[in-house]
Amino acid sequence: MDGKREARSGLRPVPDVLAYLAGRWRTTRSVRDLASGDDGRFEGVTVFSPLAGGGLLSHESGGFTWRGVTRPAERTLRFLPGSAPGTADVRFADGRPFHDLDLATGHHVAEHPCAADLYRGEFTVRDADRWRTVWRVGGPAKDLVLTTDYARMTGPVTRTPGP
Repeated sequence: MDGKREARSGLRPVPDVLAYLAGRWRTTRSVRDLASGDDGRFEGVTVFSPLAGGGLLSHESGGFTWRGVTRPAERTLRFLPGSAPGTADVRFADGRPFHDLDLATGHHVAEHPCAADLYRGEFTVRDADRWRTVWRVGGPAKDLVLTTDYARMTGPVTRTPGP
């Protein structure tokens, strides 16, 4: 993509997704249940720290507010080197596959079937310090939209405990 098209599109190509993600990100997520109309919000930090053997461990922690009640929330994912240079193979903490990730154009769409539900994620890189995911989750009992904005934080990165 040439520089003029990149500027018009608002996307930032990322030649190496693991290098781009490494570090700490302020994380804010809105959760909308389209069936009930309920809204929720997560606010916290996601740390992408090096994994022994390559890749990154993503640990997200913060507070999730749903129906007026805030509770602690966290999740851990593994971002391993993908099959093509600069891409990632995203896995759950226990090693199960989640989705692929290729941000070479600054935009990527991934799908993850989960039982009767389908998760469809759209990843968009805005600039060197901001990116967004929008997950649409549909199934017999789910009709959700989860929009997450990440903003890079400065400071040293320490290894996150976990698998």
